[in-house]
Amino acid sequence: MKVVKRDGTIVDFDRMKIVRALRKANDAVEPEECASEEQIESIVCYVEKKQRSRLLVEDIQDIVECKLMEFGKFALAKAYIIYRYNRALVRKANTTDESILTLIKNSNKDVMEENSNKNAVMAATQRDLIAGEVSKDLTKRMLLPEHISKAHEEGAIHFHDADYFLQPIFNCCLINIGDMLDNGTVMNGKLIESPKSFQVACTIMTQIIASVACSQYGGQSVDVSHLGKYLRYSYNKFKNHFKEVLGDSASDEEIERLTQDRLKEELRAGVQTIQYQINTLMTTNGQSPFVTLFLNLKEDDEYLPENAMIVEEILRQRLQGIKNEMGVYVTPAFPKLIYVLDEHNCLKGGKYDYITRLAVKCSAKRMYPDYISAKKMRENYEGNVFSCMGCRSFLSPWKDENGNYKFEGRFNQGVVSINLPQIALIAKGDEEKFWKLLDERLQICFEALMCRHNALKGVKSDISPVHWQYGAIARLDKGETIDKYLVGGYSTISLGYIGIYEMTKVMKGVSHTDPAGKEFALKVMRRLNQACKDWKAQTGIGFALYGTPAESLCYRFARIDKERFGSIEDVTDKGYYTNSYHVDVREKMDAFTKFKFESEFQDISTGGMISYVEIPNMRHNLEALEEVVRFIYDNIQYAEFNTKSDYCHVCGWDGEIIINDDNEWECPNCGNKDHARMTVTRRTCGYLGENFWNVGKTKEIKARVLHL
Repeated sequence: MKVVKRDGTIVDFDRMKIVRALRKANDAVEPEECASEEQIESIVCYVEKKQRSRLLVEDIQDIVECKLMEFGKFALAKAYIIYRYNRALVRKANTTDESILTLIKNSNKDVMEENSNKNAVMAATQRDLIAGEVSKDLTKRMLLPEHISKAHEEGAIHFHDADYFLQPIFNCCLINIGDMLDNGTVMNGKLIESPKSFQVACTIMTQIIASVACSQYGGQSVDVSHLGKYLRYSYNKFKNHFKEVLGDSASDEEIERLTQDRLKEELRAGVQTIQYQINTLMTTNGQSPFVTLFLNLKEDDEYLPENAMIVEEILRQRLQGIKNEMGVYVTPAFPKLIYVLDEHNCLKGGKYDYITRLAVKCSAKRMYPDYISAKKMRENYEGNVFSCMGCRSFLSPWKDENGNYKFEGRFNQGVVSINLPQIALIAKGDEEKFWKLLDERLQICFEALMCRHNALKGVKSDISPVHWQYGAIARLDKGETIDKYLVGGYSTISLGYIGIYEMTKVMKGVSHTDPAGKEFALKVMRRLNQACKDWKAQTGIGFALYGTPAESLCYRFARIDKERFGSIEDVTDKGYYTNSYHVDVREKMDAFTKFKFESEFQDISTGGMISYVEIPNMRHNLEALEEVVRFIYDNIQYAEFNTKSDYCHVCGWDGEIIINDDNEWECPNCGNKDHARMTVTRRTCGYLGENFWNVGKTKEIKARVLHL
């Protein structure tokens, strides 16, 4: 039997701890009130006979108190309660020593693997993680109601980002970059005026991105179409310069040629600034800014020709990659790229198909961009096309006082996820019990989400001037509260979910790809969506259903449930739960069928979703990839490719790096086994950076990879 301690760690059940505690309690009461050794043994045996694979330490102590009452040992029960209370005071005095010290010693595996974009061995990152441990501790003990903390510890729900909950900051946003560039902004108390050239605009944009990242904990997205105006500024500046310098000595054609040459240099330098700045800056979160660039060529855009040039250059530079410390071009983790497919670039003879073909090449070699279908998105969001936030959550349509839709300058307040497989495992196929328990768990999620909302109420704009005073979200006065942006649907707050596949397997005995399973799975999805609508109607807050890009949460929920329910085939035995509504990775389904199937779930999960297909190295079969991209445009809103993008830095091999018979990484081309001189990248688990040895020097990738 395992026992879950208050700090979340799991230890073997030790009967002597109960015995010692009761003996100490005996010392505090009169002899006639003491429990006999036989009674103590009876209590311990009663706990053992529970035969639970997993018990919270509080549950054990509750059992002890009840048994003492049954024996009529009321004074002893009181002494035991006082003993528990005193121990609680000791714990409250200091509860983070162990977790922080193990973090410094690089042995706190759970914390080190929680965020795959952070290198937890670096001192700068450890400062953020140490602060996170303090925040999680205070959140669990003092800031959250006890029943919510308990639900989180038991894996019924997951209260995301507890390591930042101590501070009144939010999750992710769409930066209002257009307003900040056009009307100026302020950073570190310094006025930044509207730029007059493309190069300067790119520099200012990256500084804004870094500043925003330091005062929120989630991702951010930037629509690069706002840069088109500044590329035209540069064009006009260069053209006027050459006219002034050359006068009548050069023809209009010669001046245009010189202008275009100079503009291309400016374009390359500006995009390079974005790419290198983002990848070399480190925020207070201990990582590069978690940013997505939104590449949308809008037909009604006044600066469409310039923005087409910018998008093309961004893709060219991403295709090339960035040199690592060995001088080898590798795939950078950031910025993420999202490319919008529309009528003029969906590979059906459109004017900008050539850019989409470049995007496909980039996906094949560098994993990005992801793809949004403008056609499908307009169907789901009242005719609008906009970026998801950096964490892949989507905003609901919202109109300002003039009836105009607005998406940029809005944000997400936070996320709480529900463990659907656990509900199914408790219900054991009983649908009446399942729906009753689902509603109970949803109520806990609602209360937890309201804790997030209430933590932001009354917060003043001074908490993050770049967000609230200087345009990233708003332009409030100093000392003004942010409350009006928390209600009315301006911002969202998200209900996440895990394990539609495993839930369906338990309840129906089949996958949700089976017709019988699909009907049940969609019914559950609609119930989750309806809960968000009901909460919004009740509170006026923009609740949304979010297909959580869960990373380590898929493993945490599965680990907790395996300890509690045992190893269940195709459910807990895998060591992970399938993310959101995704088809399990082991099901044989072609890309077209998978996207078509999952699109039905995307239509319900309007607060955030992503679908992907696993593909082999497709660099020499781009036509097949282009066919899938055409299919995306007509059939699914948001999709990505999970490609294998390995690289040997010794011989330049860019096929798959293998695991040999000795369980070592090995280049199949040259035999290189030096892991420091190879890049092994997978996207199944969401990890986007280069992998490296874990602290135990075992053959393990930092991110847990389902392929292996």
